[in-house]
Amino acid sequence: MKVLHFFKTYWPDTFGGVERTIHAICSGVANHGIESEVLSLSNQPHERSVSFDGHMAYKEKLDFEFASTGFSRSVFSRFRQLQAEADVIHYHYPWPLMDLVHFSGPRRKPTVVTYHSDIVKQRTLLRIYQPLMRRFLGSVDRIVATSPNYVASSDVLRIFGPKVISIPLGISEKASTPADVELIASWRARLPKRFFLFVGVFRYYKGIQFLLDAAEKTGFPVVLIGDGDPAYQQDAERRNLSHVHFLGSLPDGDKMAILDLCLALAFPSHLRSEAFGLSLVEAAMRGKPMLSCEIGTGTSFVNIHESTGLVIPPGDADALAAAMTTLWHDPERVSRYGDNARQRYLDHFQAEQMAASYASLYRELVA
Repeated sequence: MKVLHFFKTYWPDTFGGVERTIHAICSGVANHGIESEVLSLSNQPHERSVSFDGHMAYKEKLDFEFASTGFSRSVFSRFRQLQAEADVIHYHYPWPLMDLVHFSGPRRKPTVVTYHSDIVKQRTLLRIYQPLMRRFLGSVDRIVATSPNYVASSDVLRIFGPKVISIPLGISEKASTPADVELIASWRARLPKRFFLFVGVFRYYKGIQFLLDAAEKTGFPVVLIGDGDPAYQQDAERRNLSHVHFLGSLPDGDKMAILDLCLALAFPSHLRSEAFGLSLVEAAMRGKPMLSCEIGTGTSFVNIHESTGLVIPPGDADALAAAMTTLWHDPERVSRYGDNARQRYLDHFQAEQMAASYASLYRELVA
């Protein structure tokens, strides 16, 4: 069986949360005898096809972008070519061009959509796009949400009821770079003895401004791994928050070493654009307690309040500061939450579990 994944970006151009999920599915279903291919756009597609970790990644030229949506003329014909050779088409939503490509040719193959997020920011354009979106989602065979929380809270998913199922995202502990002892020692010497950690791209919905406010209120050390909008670091420097450390983007080995050293993961995303939060899964995998916000998405499926960590109201720096203070002064709670987080990872968020669920779904659709 061959599955064609279709999304706007993929390795080596970008490797964010959606791209990592596609990669984990492709790698995982290979163990079930399923071959995968990925079609995406690239600003400079020097090689139109590259082999990546056991599957092919095909590229078509990105002509231009508008409202975070990439457009390409050549991708229509390339999709039809690859679609003809595939047994299942696996779309990754949202990406409006994908809807147009879907309707541009014959639709004789089973189709599944992984629904990664509602469209939150582009509300004006959403009203224009909505008829096409509903027609597209109504035409596919199955829609997969990444958590039951998102199924319950999404107005869009509620429309399509019976065809919507939930398969939680997962990451592979085997594929995760182990933290080297010497690397851990190196970072231990460079970082505060105890600190809260943020991991992620600096985007508008990540709630970093509230984390800086909480750091200012508490005085607790905070370490941030990631890059993106430089305004947050500039703000911290303006406020003389010398206990807040921006490390930039780091290799996985360094990230895991620092994750092992931290007291807890602070993940203050405050808008529904944060549909799941793979950084939370990484923290759970390493047995770390978590701080997150209740935004009606998968973040509260990964992090269970007063079991694996603390869940607070979104956009509330005082609540975040109080939660940080609770963990800072209660090592027994930190240990208990960390143990529970590790068990929750084992029970729900291993990549092998996610891959097995998708392999079963593919076979069901083909049958």
